[in-house]
Amino acid sequence: MTARFPVARPRRLRRTAPIRRMMAGTRLHPAELVLPMFVKEGIDEPSPIGSMPGVFQHTRDSLRKAACEAAEAGVGGLILFGVPETKDARGSAADDPDGIVQRAVADLVSEVGDALVVMTDTCLDEFTDHGHCGVLTPAGEVDNDATLERYAAAAVSQARAGSQVIAPSGMMDGQVGAIRAALDAEGFEQVPILSYSVKYASAFYGPFREAAECAPRFGDRNAYQQDAAGPLGEALREVRLDLDEGADAVIVKPALAYLDILRQVRDTVDVPVAAYQVSGEYAMIEAAAANGWIDRDRAIMESLVAIRRAGADMILTYWATEVARRLV
Repeated sequence: MTARFPVARPRRLRRTAPIRRMMAGTRLHPAELVLPMFVKEGIDEPSPIGSMPGVFQHTRDSLRKAACEAAEAGVGGLILFGVPETKDARGSAADDPDGIVQRAVADLVSEVGDALVVMTDTCLDEFTDHGHCGVLTPAGEVDNDATLERYAAAAVSQARAGSQVIAPSGMMDGQVGAIRAALDAEGFEQVPILSYSVKYASAFYGPFREAAECAPRFGDRNAYQQDAAGPLGEALREVRLDLDEGADAVIVKPALAYLDILRQVRDTVDVPVAAYQVSGEYAMIEAAAANGWIDRDRAIMESLVAIRRAGADMILTYWATEVARRLV
């Protein structure tokens, strides 16, 4: 029997690629993508990262080239991580005006600063010889307040070098307030802060720690990063604290394992929300694809659409340039 009033059939709107494209409810744009990049002091050639196929520790020259490629593809921004030749307990290279990050930032701003946004990660783990994100007490605990002084100095040094956005990632209490006060005092009132407000102590960071050479030499970061099974509402409290201290935008990290948190943050705040598709997410897809277990290109796009659908205004992803080219 034919129904008098036929039920609408969604399959009709999925029949062909042009119809699916026209009806898409979630869209990606190159300008929403941010490319994480690594620059290492004292190397003559880009050094491939074994656990992250296609990602490199760059020289200053190769960094400029890769940044130009990202800009030409329409990528919205890049965020820089530095690996110095010399590390010490206080992370002295982090605020060295002649440090690898500062020199590389100046290179990038000169090369592509009008085409995309040059951001800098502001933490100490890449610069300390112990691999933790801050200055340590004699007992080996991270000294929160002493670390804030180092973050503030690093942020000002990065801003002087030309960084267009400061992104503190260490999850220290009060880090945004300390950095905002320091930037303002030095005349950088217009430099925004993109804070890693929601950053979990995740198993998905391993490949990054190879790339940035920042694995802790003892202990872990569970005491200052958030617990995956932590109290409900903890993420939103962290976000509100950072916004109260002057953050202009916030990051949720990692992305795919925390899409529910990303959605909560997006529904709660009225500032831009970014999500970091971290190194472990990248490595899993690349490894599975290399073994022929999944369709690489489809998996990449599906993962990014999921992050965008969950509410991310910006996505930090190692596939930024590749995907931006695909979206043109």
